[in-house]
Amino acid sequence: MTKGQKIRILLGKPGLDGHDRGIKVVARALRDAGIEVIYTGLHQTPEMIASAAIQEDVDAVGLSVLSGAHNHLFLKVIELLKKEGADDIAIFGGGIIPEKDITMLKAAGVGEIFLPGDSTERIIEWVRDNIHPR
Repeated sequence: MTKGQKIRILLGKPGLDGHDRGIKVVARALRDAGIEVIYTGLHQTPEMIASAAIQEDVDAVGLSVLSGAHNHLFLKVIELLKKEGADDIAIFGGGIIPEKDITMLKAAGVGEIFLPGDSTERIIEWVRDNIHPR
C-alpha cells in the first residue's frame, strides 16, 4: 500500500436479519485501525450492496448474515460483482455459519468467514494481510 492510500471496505447486512450490533462493532474497530469503512445499514439486497461497492470503489465487501441465508446472499453478491466486471473486489464476512458452508463459501471465492467469538483484532489482521487498495 502506498503512503496515503487507505483500504476501503463496504460492510453490508443483506437480507431480513435485523441484528446489527456485531457489524457496528467491526466497523468501529476497522475505522479505529485506519481503514475506511462504509456501512450500508440493515435490510440491503445483494443488488444494493454490489451497486454500492462499485459506486464507492471499495477494495472489499464484508457481509454479516445471521439469518441462515448466507449461502444464497454471499454467492449472489459475488455473482453480481462478477457480472459488472468488479470481481477484483474481495469478499469476506461473518455470521452463524456451519463449517460445511464455510468450506463451500471459500471455494466460491469468499476470502474469510468470521464466527461469533472471533476477535476484532483477528479481523483487522486478516484485512491488513489480505486486502489491498485496488
